[in-house]
Amino acid sequence: MEPNLEISEELLTVSEVAAALKVPISWVYERTRRSGTDQLPHFKLGKYLRFRWSTVCDWLENWKQQ
Repeated sequence: MEPNLEISEELLTVSEVAAALKVPISWVYERTRRSGTDQLPHFKLGKYLRFRWSTVCDWLENWKQQ
């Protein structure tokens, strides 16, 4: 089996998500602490939060329809 060197979707940091959404870093952290559908989807790698851009976009679309 040949290793796949292409990553289909990079993981984003809090800073990168904040920059892409043009919001403060504190806004991103605050949204990750919420519960239910208000919570910005993320996962933890140890103490670090990471995001998938496609998931963030899906969440944003659902969030703005509420």
